[in-house]
Amino acid sequence: MDLEVKGIGTASRNVKRQKSAQGWRICSSDAYGPRPDDVPALDLRRLGDSDGENDLSYTPVMKEQSRLASPDSTSTVSWGTPFPAPSSRRRTYCQPCLVEELTIPETLPAPSERYKLKYQQYEEEMKMSYKQHSQRITQKSKANSLHQQPPPANLQMQESPVDEVSPEGLTSLDEKAIQQQCYTSKPYTAEQSRKRSEAEDLAAQKKKQAVVEQVLVDQLSRAVISDPGQDASTTDLSQQQTSLPGLGSAPLRFRNRKLHQTKVKTSSTLTENLLSNKLRFDARIISRNGRDACRELIGFFFAFDKSLTVYEYRQFGKNRTKALPFIQRGIYCHQYGRRKRRQYDVGDFHVGANLTFLTAQHVGLPTSVQEKPLLTLRIIGIDEMAKHSLLTSSNPALSKQEIDDRNIVMSVQGLLKEKLKKRGVLTMTGLVRFFHQRDQCGGGVLQKMELRQGLKEFHLELSNKDFESIWLVLDQDGDGEADYYQFIRVVIGEMNEFRKAFVRKAYMKLDPNKTGSSSVNDISKFYSGRKHPKVLSGECSEQQVRAAFMDTLKESCVSSDEVTYCEFETYYEGLSLGIANDEDFANVIRNCWAV
Repeated sequence: MDLEVKGIGTASRNVKRQKSAQGWRICSSDAYGPRPDDVPALDLRRLGDSDGENDLSYTPVMKEQSRLASPDSTSTVSWGTPFPAPSSRRRTYCQPCLVEELTIPETLPAPSERYKLKYQQYEEEMKMSYKQHSQRITQKSKANSLHQQPPPANLQMQESPVDEVSPEGLTSLDEKAIQQQCYTSKPYTAEQSRKRSEAEDLAAQKKKQAVVEQVLVDQLSRAVISDPGQDASTTDLSQQQTSLPGLGSAPLRFRNRKLHQTKVKTSSTLTENLLSNKLRFDARIISRNGRDACRELIGFFFAFDKSLTVYEYRQFGKNRTKALPFIQRGIYCHQYGRRKRRQYDVGDFHVGANLTFLTAQHVGLPTSVQEKPLLTLRIIGIDEMAKHSLLTSSNPALSKQEIDDRNIVMSVQGLLKEKLKKRGVLTMTGLVRFFHQRDQCGGGVLQKMELRQGLKEFHLELSNKDFESIWLVLDQDGDGEADYYQFIRVVIGEMNEFRKAFVRKAYMKLDPNKTGSSSVNDISKFYSGRKHPKVLSGECSEQQVRAAFMDTLKESCVSSDEVTYCEFETYYEGLSLGIANDEDFANVIRNCWAV
C-alpha cells in the first residue's frame, strides 16, 4: 500500500532500493519549487575550461592578497575561484618616508626645557652604559683568549719571574689569596639583613629554650634518685627490718615494696627555683676533627652549688630535634693552665675562655673525643645579664702569673703581625703542613726544636728570650712536648669567635651530614665569585676567581680530593690576618658562600 504525505509519494523499502540502483535523481524544480522571476538562472557551462587556459597562472584582480584562512577564522573562502599559485617573489618591506616618520601632530604641545634636559641626560647615560658594556665584552674576550691560549715560550721566560715573585716579595699564590680579601661590600640590603638576622635570632632562641626545658626536666626528675641521703636512709631501714624481724612481720613477698620511701626527707632536694638561678653559655670543642668541632653545645652553671652541665643540641632529619647530655652535671675543676685543680667559678665563664675536662671521667663521650686524655671546650657565647646578676665581689681576679703570660703572648704576636699581613694564608697553611709532616706518630704534638725549626723555615724568627717565654707558657707540664696547633694559636694568634662562627656556618653548608670533610668538587660548586669587584668591573671572569681560590685552598690540603674542617679553618685563619674589621671579614664569607 502506497502512502502520500504532503504531495510526496512514499513506496516500500524495496522500491526505494530499485530507484537508487537505477540512478534516479530528484528534479530540483520538483524538490524546491519554481524559481522566482527576480532570480537569474544558473548557467554551469561557464565554469568549464576554455581553450586559452593552459595553466593556473591566472590571478584574479583583488584589492588584498588572497590567503587561506584557518578553520576557526570567521572569514570565508570561495571554493569556486581557483587559488593562486605561490609566487616566487617575496613582499619587500618599504621604509616609510622621512616626511611621514617625522610628522608631529599639530595638537601636541611643545616639550618643556626640563623635559629636554632629562632627555639629554638619559641619552648620555645610555651612550655611556653602551660604551662600558662594549669595553667589558672586549676585555672578557681578551681575558678568555689569554686564559685558553698559552703565551709563546720566549714570553713565558720573560714573565715567569714576575708571576712567581713580585717586587714586594709576594708570590702568585699570595696575590691570589689577597684577591679574596676584596669582598667587603654588603651582600644584602638593609631590609634583607634585618629580616635575615631576625630569622636567625628566632631560630637560636627556640633552640636554647628547648635545651633549657630539657635540662630542667632531666635534673628535676633525677634529683631524688641521685640523692646520697636517700640511699643511707633506705639502707638503715632495711637493716632494722632484717635484724628485728618480729613475730608479726609478714613475709617479703607480701610486703608493699616501693622504689622510694616517701616519708624520708632529704636535705639536698632540688627545686625549680634553685635551678633557675643559673648561667647559660654556648660552647664548641677545640678539635681537629670536623665532626666534633661543629657540634652545637649549650652549657649551664648553677650558682647555688657551683656545678655545671653541658648539653648537645642535635637535629635528626628536618623536623626532629633533641637535647642530649654531653657533660653530666657535677662539680669540676680546671685540668690545664695556671688554674689547674681550681674549682670553676662564675668569673671563669666569658667569651674566649677554655673549660678543660678529663675524658676518663665521662663515659658517654664520643669515641673521637675519648682518644685524647683532655677535652677542651671554648665558650663562644654567654648570657651577660645572668652573669652580671651572679657576679659578686668575692670572685677571684687574674693572678700576676696569668697577667705576665698574657703580656708575653701579646708582645710576640705584635712582632709577627706585620710580617703576616700580606702572606698570612700561605704562612698558616705552610706551617700546618710542615708540622704535620714532622708528626710521625699522629698525636698532634712536637718537641721544642721541631717547633722552632718551623718558625725559621717560614722566616718567623724569634729571639731566644721570647721563644723561651712562649715555651714556658705552653709546656706547663714540663714533658718537653706541645700541641703544634696550640703553638700556632699562641705565636701567631687566632680569629675571634665572631669570625669563627661564620667559618663554621660556611663549612656546615658544605658538609651538612657533619662527616668532617668535604669534596673539592662540592666546594668548587658552592663557591660564588659573582660579587667580586674584579668580576663586576669586567677585569676577570668568575671562573678565574674561583680557580684562584681553589689553587690557594689546595695548598693547605693533604689530600687532593677532600678538604677537612681543620684545613678550611686554617685557610681563613691566614686570610683573617689581613682583614682588620670584623664586618669586612663577615662580608667576605657572606659573598663567597651565601650564608
